[in-house]
Amino acid sequence: MIKISISFKIMKYILYARKSTDEDDAELKEFAAKEKLEIAASLCEAKTAKEPGRMKFGKMLALIENGQADGILSWHPDRLARNPIDGGRIIYMVDTGKIKSLKFPSFWFEDTPQGKFMLNIAFGQSKYFIDNLSENVKRGLRQKLRNGVYPGWAPLGYLNDYKNHNIVIHTEKHKLIKRIFELYSTGEYTLKNLADKFNGLGLTSHNGKKISPGMMLFVLKNPFYYGVFRYKGEMHEGKHEPIITKKLFDQAQVMLKRRGRHHEKKIHNYIFTDFMKCGACGCAITAEKHKGHIYYRCTKKKGICAEKYVREENLTDQLKNIMQKVSLPDDWANNMLNELNKEKKATAQSSVALVNSLNQEVKIIENKLDNLLDSHLENVIDKNDYLRKKEELINKKIGLEEKVKRINDQGDNWLEPMRDFILRSRLAKKTADEGDLPQFKAFLRNIGSNFILQGGKFEFLAQFEWELACRRQAYATWLPIKNIFRTLDWDKIKEELSIFQCGSFPNSF
Repeated sequence: MIKISISFKIMKYILYARKSTDEDDAELKEFAAKEKLEIAASLCEAKTAKEPGRMKFGKMLALIENGQADGILSWHPDRLARNPIDGGRIIYMVDTGKIKSLKFPSFWFEDTPQGKFMLNIAFGQSKYFIDNLSENVKRGLRQKLRNGVYPGWAPLGYLNDYKNHNIVIHTEKHKLIKRIFELYSTGEYTLKNLADKFNGLGLTSHNGKKISPGMMLFVLKNPFYYGVFRYKGEMHEGKHEPIITKKLFDQAQVMLKRRGRHHEKKIHNYIFTDFMKCGACGCAITAEKHKGHIYYRCTKKKGICAEKYVREENLTDQLKNIMQKVSLPDDWANNMLNELNKEKKATAQSSVALVNSLNQEVKIIENKLDNLLDSHLENVIDKNDYLRKKEELINKKIGLEEKVKRINDQGDNWLEPMRDFILRSRLAKKTADEGDLPQFKAFLRNIGSNFILQGGKFEFLAQFEWELACRRQAYATWLPIKNIFRTLDWDKIKEELSIFQCGSFPNSF
């Protein structure tokens, strides 16, 4: 009697699940137990099936090629492939007998011409679904951009309003963001100084972390805060409420450029370094301490320089004298503010023509933007020229709209700058009396430029309204000081002032 023994090879499967869908793994294991399938390995894929090149997917096919598994267990064919390359590999391995079985709890498959045809359809439907989804997402993004809504996370100082699908100002943090720009524009703070200061004030990122110098740099360079945003290299005008003006943003950019693009200059412990240059050779001014006193001198980096040391007390007295010259007594300031209020009432209607003119310029720019887009779509201009010109026009439009807003809010556009000038002149005396040296430096930077030390004397070029402030008799009449801000014409101002015999106007104090 001959005994015949027949051995059956147990088919082994690789369980392949998507990491982003946690329920896949649990339900597949339950399905395997129910169907009595032996699992040789479990692989959890993190990458999308939209594109080829998945590591876990490649490992799965390698195990099957090496004979360590015979089939695949997955939730649906769209988990295996949503691109034609990976789908084709699966079909080919089924054709060549490498893959002997495919199991899906939500899809029927058998190794027949009809089964492979249905598998091909499933892969094709997955590809169509992902392409259609991608196009819908892109269309939604384009609509958001057309509506001026930034399609991403709101920057610090703003919040995403998911209900209304827009971005709104954070009721508390936006005030701190504005203060960041104001302080950095003075030149008295480094990014680290600002980060330490605002961490102390309780400012945190969206996820509650402390503000780093790098994050502070990102805030200062983000145009979102003055009402525009960039998306994929293209600038768009936003509909969100700006936190700062473009003017303040530009001032911060000037300071960033001054300190260096990739790193900041270290601010020395001595107050007036990184502030003045030598008037003789143009080198920077450094400081040294001897016998309890601080002395400022030329660094002499260009060679020999005859300029001598200047003691800090001497320099402070000179700065204090300038502060006193430009200071305005309280009674004069009050009289001038009263005149300013009368002028504001009398000229309330005079700004209408200016507003209309500015609005007309805005419309012209809008037409240019439309024509620019048409030219780009018709391939008349290339993309780089289009993006550059669009950014230029949008920034110009924002500037004009800010002017219109200031005029509408303040009346005639020269009144508020003049009010600010009067108030700062009144504050100058208080600052001088208190002897706050960092405030001296910040004040002087606000009213002038080109600070030099030569022959033991401090000199600088002042803005013309502050140059006039040195000649205190000009304050005695309302007309000259008003014309500074009303005409902004220096020649006319000098002509007006000659009536009061104020003398010649020096280029510096």
